[in-house]
Amino acid sequence: MREVPGRAALPSDAPAPGDPEVDAVLVHAVLDALPSPTVLLDPDGIIVLTNQIWTVAGEERGNVIPPGADYYAAATAVNGDAEGRALVRSLRALARGACESVAVDREVPNPLDAQQRWYHVQARRVGTRGHVVVTHTDVSARVLAERTSLWQARHDHLTELPNRAHLHELIDAELSRPGPVPLAVLFLDVDGFKDVNDSLGHDVGDDLLRQLAVRLSECTRTGDTVGRLGGDEFVVIGRDCDAAGAGVLAQRFHDAFDTPFVLRGRTARLTASIGVATSDGTDPGVRSTDLVRDADLAMYAAKAGGRNRVEAFTPELRIAAEQKATLAGELLRAIERGELVLHYQPVLQLPSRRCTGVEALVRWQHPERGLLPPCDFLPTAEQHDLMTPLARWVLREATRQAAAWRDAGLALVAGVNINATHFSTGTLVDDVMDALDAAGLDPSQLIVEVTETSVADDPERAVAQCAQLRRRGVEVAIDDFGSGFSSLSQLVTLPTGILKIDRSLVAFPDGRREQTAAAIAAVVALGKACGIRSLAEGVETAEQLELAADLGCSFAQGFHIARPMPADELAAWAARGVPLGGTTVLA
Repeated sequence: MREVPGRAALPSDAPAPGDPEVDAVLVHAVLDALPSPTVLLDPDGIIVLTNQIWTVAGEERGNVIPPGADYYAAATAVNGDAEGRALVRSLRALARGACESVAVDREVPNPLDAQQRWYHVQARRVGTRGHVVVTHTDVSARVLAERTSLWQARHDHLTELPNRAHLHELIDAELSRPGPVPLAVLFLDVDGFKDVNDSLGHDVGDDLLRQLAVRLSECTRTGDTVGRLGGDEFVVIGRDCDAAGAGVLAQRFHDAFDTPFVLRGRTARLTASIGVATSDGTDPGVRSTDLVRDADLAMYAAKAGGRNRVEAFTPELRIAAEQKATLAGELLRAIERGELVLHYQPVLQLPSRRCTGVEALVRWQHPERGLLPPCDFLPTAEQHDLMTPLARWVLREATRQAAAWRDAGLALVAGVNINATHFSTGTLVDDVMDALDAAGLDPSQLIVEVTETSVADDPERAVAQCAQLRRRGVEVAIDDFGSGFSSLSQLVTLPTGILKIDRSLVAFPDGRREQTAAAIAAVVALGKACGIRSLAEGVETAEQLELAADLGCSFAQGFHIARPMPADELAAWAARGVPLGGTTVLA
């Protein structure tokens, strides 16, 4: 048989050319035609033939394995791992005819540049004598893409920290370790992060998050992990960390905020609220979701306690959370069952001293706890995304009642409060118009009241919807103006006709009448300059009422005028007229 340069001859027992089972020349041609490095092995794993690509690939790696070499020894010498030994076992079984084929991915180091390569190794038996042909397809690009995709799926793209899903994987892995191993989970939320986004922009906020990721990672012990849940929420996994150690670790993270952050050349001082939950490793039923939830509850307790604090989880926090969840379910059913009621607080038109409108305020007639004020259930409604269905009910009921009063000869404008979440649904205008149509009420008899904070969450969408309402005849009022977030830009850009001055400005303390008068006068003048009427909220004394009138407020409401009352009581109150500072209030 003719020698082929760079090749080893077929073994002496190999069939001669022309034999129907295999032809040596044909085998050489077939191997060279294959695009992947390929070898032909004898039954003992000795390399009989190689193709040209095998030689080229070996030269690139600086490790050419020629014919006559032991392929099995080379396979296990790559990195000496169990994978290599498993491959050899599979190839031996294939040579014996115990299986039809072998297919496996193998990682192979490159001695020249220290870069790993991955090959898809496929093998099949040739003929009946135990020869095996093995191909090696370079799949490095695919493997790297898969690994990159997997890494990205488990890490936050902004900070490159483990994300929510990966954090839970890591915590569950720690909880499954044998023996009672203590574990701590810290839940950290940045106080005032939203203010950074609102004042400096989201790109600066992103830079702050990246700085936080670095700073928090520098505070960890060896073996701890910092991850980002989303937004400005971070989680720290403290391995082999008991309750006492968790407290020390949490204080270390808390102290990390003592150094100001540099944002676009400006220094910003921030604080953090941190919740801590621990497991002593003795309860096999504890899961990652339990620890993260408990740490989250403790973090909210820290915020409720004044922020910039560290709080440890207690069972009472979970009980309170479960009670809130139960209350949320009851509230949803209360909307469906008609357990909610509206009380109406009269609004006085100051020039005429007539009651021209009311503000609709929701109450819950709980079947077991009696009449509940808003403070007992609205926070739960906000936390469980029930504010929008609640507002829809209030809109329907307030417009229905205003129409009933109109039909009885009592013309009152009804004010309804709208939460920020209602803007985000994009259904506010439709919900308002549907309620007006169902009640048969003119749009001019409804006022939609929004707070500046609710508008700030999504100003463009809020402005667009408020503008649509005003074009359709529904008035819009800014509620709680002057309560701490007031801005000229909001007043100028938001389509509104009424400015409700917060009670904190109206209820002046002793000896502060002149300062209060100056503040109210400034707000009233600002409103008039923008074509907006002013309403003084929280009027509780005759002096406050007269001050509001003297300073040019168009309207006033508060306990001095009347407390919120059920619809039937308000009709009776309006019918009889109420003396107020020598003047009778008339509807």
